[in-house]
Amino acid sequence: MADTFYNQIADNRRKSVLLALVVVLLFGALGFSIGYAISGDVTGAIAAMGIAIGIGALLALGSYFGGDSLVLSVSGAKEVDLTTAPQLMNVVQELAISANVPMPKVYVIDDTAPNAFATGRDPKHASVAITTGLLEKLDREELQGVIGHELSHVRNLDIRFAMIVGVLVGSIALLADFFLRFTFWGGGRRSSRDREGGGGLQIVFFVIAIVLSIVAPIVARFVQLAVNRQREYLADASSVGLTRNPYGLERALAKISADPEVLEVANRATQHMYFTNPIKKFEERATGLFSTHPATVDRINRLRELTGEQPLAPAEMAQLAGLD
Repeated sequence: MADTFYNQIADNRRKSVLLALVVVLLFGALGFSIGYAISGDVTGAIAAMGIAIGIGALLALGSYFGGDSLVLSVSGAKEVDLTTAPQLMNVVQELAISANVPMPKVYVIDDTAPNAFATGRDPKHASVAITTGLLEKLDREELQGVIGHELSHVRNLDIRFAMIVGVLVGSIALLADFFLRFTFWGGGRRSSRDREGGGGLQIVFFVIAIVLSIVAPIVARFVQLAVNRQREYLADASSVGLTRNPYGLERALAKISADPEVLEVANRATQHMYFTNPIKKFEERATGLFSTHPATVDRINRLRELTGEQPLAPAEMAQLAGLD
């Protein structure tokens, strides 16, 4: 079991880093090609890429220092302590010790739909938010599995990692939109004479820039979703390492995914942060082509690999596949 557990963690980390590098390369390629298409020389291309990276860095700083407070406020989360939520605080404390991270701030969201998320820029500035529905519907072992998962996000710096990828994806979309608008409103025509003087290479980069401006935001979004899914697998495996109990986490996954209640405070900007996708398939707002989370069936089957158990039976798979 230990060998399989550490193999899963190592494999998920490698995949996440590789996917993040794809987004970085897309951003750099888009900035360079737009710069060369507009300026016609390497110096201008590098300058444009530097400006794009600078804007992305400013956006990242804003998210780094203020993103967690905004998410907690939008979610209606209220901070609790040992007096107001003793059992919850006890579970978080024991798992924080197990994970070797500082005790995070603990918040409760008044909503009957069971779910949870972690936020913060690092373990010293972390917060965990849990819905009242999660506390009411899960037993202690299941709650430990969920809290272990969220504290694994904190320990693995998943929130920071996801924030950086998210800012890069947003920056790619902004840069692509700028160039397409610039071209549409005549920027391309105004520089056509320069391109003729500069040779065919500038024309080639102009075409490349247009193609990348259309394709790069779509590819980057797909990569972002893939990164999120890999980090969820990693947090599941890490949770088992903290609790030494895959069964509590497995039961929690099944119970939360099968629950039909809708988490009203969740939205498209925050849905990737939750333990399971808070936006159910039957909701009108569930219009995306790809989920921010792996399928619950896949997550449970990966946990079963750790203990050598058989995958879920077809009937169980059909039941769990209906909502998430």
